[in-house]
Amino acid sequence: MKIVVIGGSGHIGSFLIPRLVRGGHEVINISRGTSASYADVPEWQQVRQVVADRQQEDGDGSFGDRVAGLGADVVVDLICFTLESATALVESLRNEVGHLLHCGSIWRYGVSLKLPLTEESDSAAEPSAAEPLDEYGIRKRDIARMLKEEAASGGLATTSIHPGHIVGPGWHPIGPLGNLDPSVWHTIASGQLLQVPGSGTELMHHVHADDVAQAFEKAILNREAAAGEDFNIVAPTALTVRGYVGIAASWFGQESRMETVSWEEFRRLTSQESADTSWAHLSRNHCMSIQKAVSLIGYAPNYQPEQAVYESMRWLINNGQLHLSTPLL
Repeated sequence: MKIVVIGGSGHIGSFLIPRLVRGGHEVINISRGTSASYADVPEWQQVRQVVADRQQEDGDGSFGDRVAGLGADVVVDLICFTLESATALVESLRNEVGHLLHCGSIWRYGVSLKLPLTEESDSAAEPSAAEPLDEYGIRKRDIARMLKEEAASGGLATTSIHPGHIVGPGWHPIGPLGNLDPSVWHTIASGQLLQVPGSGTELMHHVHADDVAQAFEKAILNREAAAGEDFNIVAPTALTVRGYVGIAASWFGQESRMETVSWEEFRRLTSQESADTSWAHLSRNHCMSIQKAVSLIGYAPNYQPEQAVYESMRWLINNGQLHLSTPLL
């Protein structure tokens, strides 16, 4: 198949595109051309690169036609963030390609009401999650609903994939405090007391970028089962804050040392940006079900969440992006 990947040089595409090339597909990557992929592997030499500024071309209405003009069998959209952009692409690709896959987010769900969350958790009849908490989540929810309606009406075959907190080599993982502040790793690695907001039982659901790539690949290969569907794609298990701290401490030969504090106290102890990020992750308290993806497209994640985070940490340390006094075991 000829497969176009929009935004294939980022977290997911760095693993997805080599998978597709190894699968014997002709692959075209559309990107702004400003960054290289995270994985420098030989498969990239077989990929056709198309440079485009999506935001600018969405503005003048030419982006969808550019994608349609490439004559693909499948289009994978990894960087769509507005309903208007998604709708314009669908209208351009209708009757032109066989399958459109969109990258959403588990932040299409708000605060958890009943766990684990399934793809039907935002149904009006029996919601298992509150409404999305921010504009990003609202947009991802609205795009997913539009894509399902498009497929259900007999239009373009669509699938949306909704990853959890993506981790892997090349970038900082969401840490035990639910944010990206690297100081948490210094505290844990040195065996110091870590102050945690809330109860310590809040959940985060990570996923390795290659497992997300696997889900996209399996959805492409199982188009009939995937068409018109949406899938939550995460690791087989979720981490509590307390469990995450304990596991991370063991990587440095340390005992888990943490105490819970009020959110008011936590905000006093950290920057506003980090505290807001922590609240955004921990207040949702997400734990997702992957049963639908397992049963319909054969999704089989290779990484538990702690394995995915450990790989991220190892890469950061080995590449000089995180300097800790205590070595990683």
